[in-house]
Amino acid sequence: MTEKPCVLIVEARFYGEIADHMAEGAIAVLDEAGIGHERLDVPGVFEVPAAVRFAIRAMETHSATRDYTGFIALGAVIRGETDHYDHICREASRSLMDISIHQSVALGFGILTCENRAQAEERADPARGNKGADAAVACLRMMELKKDLRLAQR
Repeated sequence: MTEKPCVLIVEARFYGEIADHMAEGAIAVLDEAGIGHERLDVPGVFEVPAAVRFAIRAMETHSATRDYTGFIALGAVIRGETDHYDHICREASRSLMDISIHQSVALGFGILTCENRAQAEERADPARGNKGADAAVACLRMMELKKDLRLAQR
C-alpha cells in the first residue's frame, strides 16, 4: 500500500497572523485535493529555503519520518526603512528557485513581498487575496507535472 501524498508547508512566523491566513488558504486547497500536509514553522522568510532543503536532505538520507511529494513556502516580507527588504526578498526567492530546479521538487511559492502590512494582510486573507491557496495550487500542479514526466511515483 502506498502512503498518501503529503506536502510540507514551511511557514515564516515573523508575521504570525499573516502566516496563519496563508496556511489556512493552502490547507483548504490541499484538503479538497485529498493531499495530506504537515506544517513546519521557521522564524522568518530567510530561513524558509534552508528548512525546505533540510527536509529534502532528511528524505535523501532516509532519516525523515515521511517523504514529502511537494513543498509550499509561505511568509511575508514587508518593506521597511532599510534595504534589508531587498536582500531578504532576493535571497529567499533565488534560493527557493535553486532548490526547486536543482532538487527537482514541486514547490509552491507563497512568499509575499509587500510595501506595507495592509497589502500583506489583504493578499494573505483567504476571503480576499488568498495567496496561500495560489501557492498550494501551484504545488499541486507541479506534483502533477512530475508524475506526467515520470519523475514521481504514480
